[in-house]
Amino acid sequence: MTHVEDELTSQPECWAHAAAEVAHHGGALPAPGERVAIVGCGTSYFMAQAAAALREGSGQGETDAFAASEFPPGRRYDRVVALTRSGTTTEVLDLLGALKGRTRTTAITADPDTPVVAAADEVVVLDFADERSVVQTRFATTALTLLRAHLGLHDDTVVADARTALGRALPDGLVECSQFAFLGRGWTVGLANEAALKMREACLAWTEAYPAMEYRHGPISITTRGTATWMLGDAPEGLEDQVRATGGLWVAGGLDPLAELVHIQRLAVAVAAARGLDPDRPRHLTRSVILAP
Repeated sequence: MTHVEDELTSQPECWAHAAAEVAHHGGALPAPGERVAIVGCGTSYFMAQAAAALREGSGQGETDAFAASEFPPGRRYDRVVALTRSGTTTEVLDLLGALKGRTRTTAITADPDTPVVAAADEVVVLDFADERSVVQTRFATTALTLLRAHLGLHDDTVVADARTALGRALPDGLVECSQFAFLGRGWTVGLANEAALKMREACLAWTEAYPAMEYRHGPISITTRGTATWMLGDAPEGLEDQVRATGGLWVAGGLDPLAELVHIQRLAVAVAAARGLDPDRPRHLTRSVILAP
């Protein structure tokens, strides 16, 4: 078993752990009414997109998401939350340094012995969800689960759905597809972006991600036999029929969308195996991006 496989299968337990201890971190996480930005890089950025949409959609306050390198320096927030598994990513540390003494900051990380601990005002450590792999799975979803639970949007069915996703067979013909598109709405747009990234990283697949309503505005033109379109959450009316009419494979996500992401992580590993690739050694990637001064 690869590190990626081992780690992704532990997600139900990690999510339950995070949800159980969320009350211990309440002071470090955004309070209702705060104006908040959530930042990250790569996978963490896509989790930030999902968390921001969930928080603002639940009425807890204006919430934006940015890649750490694209944070608007003139914009003011009550708090900036940084997601960083390694605690060493250059763009995140640079941003936290620039905000020091000006904006309250919280870092959610997997490693307590890294520079982010000193860079942020408050730190939440999810060391039980740390990973050996380059390709992120459980830390990212556990951080998002913590934030969902803090918003009151997590329950036991999410964990149960994750276990279902680990045991459910992949749809026939999916592994053999040559191209994959992932669609989301609201908070699941971030999950769709992350699903596409997982497929690129782990198995070098040609993947795209879109807000579901945008799929008709051009992207559907590449859909045909041998391609797959996976919907995370509820699909817009009529879209499934339109995709099926092209000859493409439609995958309807019937589980909690975060659990659907677990199913897609399994797909990435399966496609890697079919293509003779090692998902623990993704091409051109390292566990953390640390730039020279």
